[in-house]
Amino acid sequence: MPNASVLEKKQQQVAELAEKISGAVTGVIVDYKGITVADDTALRKELRENGVEYFVVKNTILGRAIEGTSVEGMKSVLEGTTAIALSKEDYTAAARILCKFAEGHDNFKVKSGFLDGQVADVATIESLAKLPSKEVLLATVCSAFQAPIAAFARAVQAIVDKDGSADAE
Repeated sequence: MPNASVLEKKQQQVAELAEKISGAVTGVIVDYKGITVADDTALRKELRENGVEYFVVKNTILGRAIEGTSVEGMKSVLEGTTAIALSKEDYTAAARILCKFAEGHDNFKVKSGFLDGQVADVATIESLAKLPSKEVLLATVCSAFQAPIAAFARAVQAIVDKDGSADAE
């Protein structure tokens, strides 16, 4: 039986992790076994630069943190080495970075994840990874809206240029 201070510390860890998970829009759980320190450092740096919080977590702590929540279904993958990546704003960053990293590292595997409080399987996480970032999507939408306006402006300018050249003769 653990002493009271150890038990209190673990309860605090569970509470903090549960709060982080509830505040995230997406989360990805990975098996990080077999990666080098250099690879791990580079991965953590890229995740941090993209606003993703990534850390190793004990399976029992994570299991208790998701107990009774809408993502409790992820408990089935909590075995072996486990790390979790949480993003508060960007839906695709964690999935995109971790899936790309997993492609180049045989032992590194995506186990599961969640999206807006719902459990997502590996196929869904991989599909999410293929989506462009929010900024790229917004730029694409703006470009789509801007294209007809730009075409209309060019047409009007062509009419003005044509009428202007007719007046000069």
